Amino acid sequence: MARTGVRIPSLLALSALGMALVTGCGGGKDDTSSPSASPAAGSNASSAPADGTQKPAVVVTTTWEGAFAKAAGADDVKVIVPQSVHHAPDYDPKPSDLAAVAQADFVLYAPFEPYAAKIKEAAGSKAKLVEVNLDNDPDKVKAEVDKLAALFGTTEAATTWKTGFDSEYGKLNKEVQAAWPGGRSPVTVTQVFTGWAAKLAGITPAGTYGPEAVTPAQLAELSGKKPALVLDNAHMSTGTVLPDSGARQVRIVNYPGEDLDLLAVYRDAATEIKKGMGGS
Repeated sequence: MARTGVRIPSLLALSALGMALVTGCGGGKDDTSSPSASPAAGSNASSAPADGTQKPAVVVTTTWEGAFAKAAGADDVKVIVPQSVHHAPDYDPKPSDLAAVAQADFVLYAPFEPYAAKIKEAAGSKAKLVEVNLDNDPDKVKAEVDKLAALFGTTEAATTWKTGFDSEYGKLNKEVQAAWPGGRSPVTVTQVFTGWAAKLAGITPAGTYGPEAVTPAQLAELSGKKPALVLDNAHMSTGTVLPDSGARQVRIVNYPGEDLDLLAVYRDAATEIKKGMGGS
């Protein structure tokens, strides 16, 4: 959302790009508001990393980047794409989204989100544009959190978060493995972006598919492995993946909610996998 003190040239640039985005891209969403993890900052700050005495203002494209930023120690996080938009690249930024960038120290985006660079350019901001590797694999998560904390000047907060993350992840891993039917890892097929959930469950996938729909040849190959579970990507689902295979399809959500709690994503995945295996 826009704040006072934004320069007139920036607003002109925002209006121009906003019109270009609306007319040049089809299938935009009509959401009237974007979720925010905290109130907007009160003044425009420089793009230099925080020194630990004042945490930076961070604008992120989705709640996924927002959760990484929060884990790294950021408190002032503005999310552009509403959580209701399950496929972020489909979203068309509004002028109000672009105006928020003008007040940011950092703008976080993923490489598959084509509008991120235009957002920064439109706002005329001096914010640092940071590409985030969105993968819930625990090692990759902690590497990204360390990277962001170094930029934000919030290393201590990130270290505390990682300690809690390791503890919770280890607990969930044990709980899911304890629920294996007959004490044995179930044969599992995963979508290419849900391998982290199989890892959480202590499962080595027997095969993968996607992001495109399964072809007849893939269907025959994957069904031949006699999987008990299919870990589908809720954000890129193509429907029932292996019909008539007898496999139970589990819906895995990669993005956190508006509270930007990344650990909730792991808790929910553990719960859904246990249900898929017939547990509570």
